[in-house]
Amino acid sequence: MTHRPKILITNDDGIDSHFLRALVEAHRAAGFDIALAAPLEEQSWISRALSRRREVAVHARDEWGFPAWAIDGTPTDCVNIALGHLVEGLPAAVVSGINLGYNANLPHVLGSGTVAGALEGAFWGVPAVAYSLQLPHENYEEIRQSKGVVTGVAAESLAHAARRAAALTRDIIAREAGQPMEAPRVHNYNFPRVTLPETPVEATRVGYLRPATMFQRQSSGGYRFKFPFAPAMGEAQDTDEACLNRGHISHTVLDFAHLGGL
Repeated sequence: MTHRPKILITNDDGIDSHFLRALVEAHRAAGFDIALAAPLEEQSWISRALSRRREVAVHARDEWGFPAWAIDGTPTDCVNIALGHLVEGLPAAVVSGINLGYNANLPHVLGSGTVAGALEGAFWGVPAVAYSLQLPHENYEEIRQSKGVVTGVAAESLAHAARRAAALTRDIIAREAGQPMEAPRVHNYNFPRVTLPETPVEATRVGYLRPATMFQRQSSGGYRFKFPFAPAMGEAQDTDEACLNRGHISHTVLDFAHLGGL
């Protein structure tokens, strides 16, 4: 009998994201047993926030056909509550995504709810992976408003990215499941706008953005968040963003053992 690894899936775009559904269906087709714990609403750019000062509601979602919960909290809330209270035993991996838009360059990675959801799994000693798909700047807000409904090349890229993600998840489990984790580690994958079955994967490092404001002044006098499409610093070709610009899949291992010079 073929082994069916048990995984926990989450995201930061919310449980109704079409990108999440693509990831789930690809992993189901690849033979994984799935539990799903995702935010009730979009929680982008929330990083590793925890809902400390309020009760977090958990709603079972039976329509998925496997254990699934919509959790009125952050991605970190979702994974922590799921691992601590909802799923039996630790999964073979925690899988987060597919995010609407890339999570490349250090400010984006540190602010990402998608990466944070995976990181919470890593804190429990579980192999952890985050998946994101680069989107055209000019269509991003429209895609976000539609909860990830895409057509044409973007839809084809999403389908290919989801299938590639399922294969990558299985590879990570094969290498890391049951192995001691000295420090939290997240595999951060970014798929380019045009992703094909043969698109190569490159080992990359986190790039750096030039300083730029993340807020735009409003007519009311206040400021509203605006995604910072700032150019990367330097001309290094081994960064996650440079890899995406070549049309390749970026794989950055976020190894937290290196924080503080350890």
